[in-house]
Amino acid sequence: MNNEILVRMANDIANFFSAGNDEATAAREVANHLSKLWAPRMRRQIIEFGRSGGEGLSPIARAAVAQLVEPAARAG
Repeated sequence: MNNEILVRMANDIANFFSAGNDEATAAREVANHLSKLWAPRMRRQIIEFGRSGGEGLSPIARAAVAQLVEPAARAG
């Protein structure tokens, strides 16, 4: 999938969860959403994109992607 599409989707999800939540809570909710509802291939791609700078990701989406990196790194 195109990185631009993934970024747009992640930012849209971040915008949704930012309503009524502080940034840390919103980022956790976004990370949870991505973990549960995105296909593994999409998650791997957005994690790699985040590692390479994550240009265009909102601060909440960037924080959520960073939270995805830790479990992926532990899994090998």
